[in-house]
Amino acid sequence: MKQVHIVVAGPRGNMGREAVKMINETGNFTLVAVVDSKGDGKTVADLEGLPAVDAPVYTDMDRCFSEKEVDVLIDLTSPAFGRKHMEIAFNHGVRPVVGTTGFTDEDIDTLRKQAEEKGLGAIIAPNFAIGAILMMKFSQMAAKFLPDVEIIERHHDRKLDAPSGTAIKTAQLISEVREQKTQGHPDEKEELKGARGADFEGMKIHSVRLPGLVAHQEVIFGGEGQTLTIRHDSMNRASFMPGVKLCVETVLGIDTLVYGLENIIE
Repeated sequence: MKQVHIVVAGPRGNMGREAVKMINETGNFTLVAVVDSKGDGKTVADLEGLPAVDAPVYTDMDRCFSEKEVDVLIDLTSPAFGRKHMEIAFNHGVRPVVGTTGFTDEDIDTLRKQAEEKGLGAIIAPNFAIGAILMMKFSQMAAKFLPDVEIIERHHDRKLDAPSGTAIKTAQLISEVREQKTQGHPDEKEELKGARGADFEGMKIHSVRLPGLVAHQEVIFGGEGQTLTIRHDSMNRASFMPGVKLCVETVLGIDTLVYGLENIIE
């Protein structure tokens, strides 16, 4: 089986640590380097909480890709760097798997054109948890029959974006089968601004940020005399690693950008 040479950006984050461990435990994956904001010249073994791997640490992604043979970049940094890192990867013939959020539709269209011009695969996944993807797909199915819906997403208090990429992606999927409509009483008034949450084509999205949480979402549907709740909970970051592994394996065989893990689990 061919070895897949991988670079991880953001190895000291919670997701990055799990990704490094997953690569180290997968027979045909090889961690050739990591890219971090500090630690240039050190090795992964020098970083606290990571396996004793001799792969070097770079602070310059261009230099990393110039000096190492790399097949796939796993980017688990922040929304501010996700697009820039993808463009650097494309320029070096590297296929990116990106777990950061905050991409606009325009960003995705632009990056997809770049990927196709280079003949490279790329995957942006707002959520790597297989269970979360199933939650989104089941919600889209339910919305055909129960179009009144609200989304409550709960995450740890270190998360930078709200609502989460998963909540937005869920709303987008639901909107494909649901007519845009205003929910609640037509004369409804917020006594405190934001009490009803964010509005996405009439759907309300509520964001909770608290210590002790990891990643949780419920989609609540209401109908005549009934409700339906579809919920997913990630208890730790290890729950995302089967999805990351699937993305790495899949990105090697495609030549376009795919947005959303739901598009590769059919």
